[in-house]
Amino acid sequence: MRRRPDPLPTIAELTSVAGQHGIEHIGVAPAGVLTRARSALEQRRREGFDAGMAFTYRNPERSTDPDRAVPGARSIIVAARSYLADDDPARPAGVQARVARYAWVDHYGPLRVGLRAIAARLRAAGERAVAFADDNSIVDREVAHLGGIGWFGKNANLLVPGAGSWFVLGSVVTTASYPPSRPLDDGCGSCSRCIERCPTGAIVAPGVIDANRCLAWVLQRPQSIPVELRSAVGDRIYGCDDCQEACPPTIRLGPRHRRPLAGHVEAWVDVLDLLDQTDEGLLDRHGRWYIAGREPRWLRRNALVVLGNTGDGCDERTRSTLARYRQHDDAMLAEHARWASEQLGARRAVTAGEPTPP
Repeated sequence: MRRRPDPLPTIAELTSVAGQHGIEHIGVAPAGVLTRARSALEQRRREGFDAGMAFTYRNPERSTDPDRAVPGARSIIVAARSYLADDDPARPAGVQARVARYAWVDHYGPLRVGLRAIAARLRAAGERAVAFADDNSIVDREVAHLGGIGWFGKNANLLVPGAGSWFVLGSVVTTASYPPSRPLDDGCGSCSRCIERCPTGAIVAPGVIDANRCLAWVLQRPQSIPVELRSAVGDRIYGCDDCQEACPPTIRLGPRHRRPLAGHVEAWVDVLDLLDQTDEGLLDRHGRWYIAGREPRWLRRNALVVLGNTGDGCDERTRSTLARYRQHDDAMLAEHARWASEQLGARRAVTAGEPTPP
């Protein structure tokens, strides 16, 4: 005999389920076509601001239509889970490369567990429900905005009232019908600190990012890092937090949502150790990050730029590492190593009071 479906859970009940998995914010967005997001994706692509990025740009008709994800969808349960740590790890000794906060540990794993628990409750009520998080099936920031989770900041991040932007986002697309939440009005006003703070001027207009210059994508994009952007990379190896760190709601209110970090926390990466590792070792340690084509060469590329920006040209291990990479079979890595050597040589000459090499 077929089991009778459970009663459809209320939003309050789903919020309780979410809370059990550390999800602080829940809302409901309608499951219609995301016309504003589709238009924006197409416009950015025409202007070249996508910089070859795939993700939701790959197929805007799919990523902006919830019905493609779940036929017959009527509602989207949207969720935000904080990733701000209760304590920032100290920077170790040596040449260290900085990792963006969201990548210190796997924050999407716990979010997915909570979303799947919500989806299970909906399926028990006889509805179709599928959880999505960081898989490009849907434009998560747009549905989070429509679901009343937050507003779009000038840096294109979603800002949660009273909390800021240190959140990972996800959703459950379902055939269940719930009243949609009210989208929030802009809360940035005249503030433009994120625009002023961007190290490369990648925020070309409020809410418009030129991915060609955004360091978060520059460090993931599978190509040589443009020479004019290498100094701006600084000590970053994966991601960039500058526009968020400048945002008043994030820096003032974000700490209210701090959480302890479980497992191995990787806020810093030893650059010379990374450059000594095998491909297998790199993927074993950093494989949960997005690495184009699963090719460790892109991490090595980033590490060489960090070494050129922050290394010690008098250190023997640094010099031998760069000498080895200048002779690398990978021409792209060899070129980045030459650039790093030139940077260190120029700084050493300035420190010694010698003429700067041409």
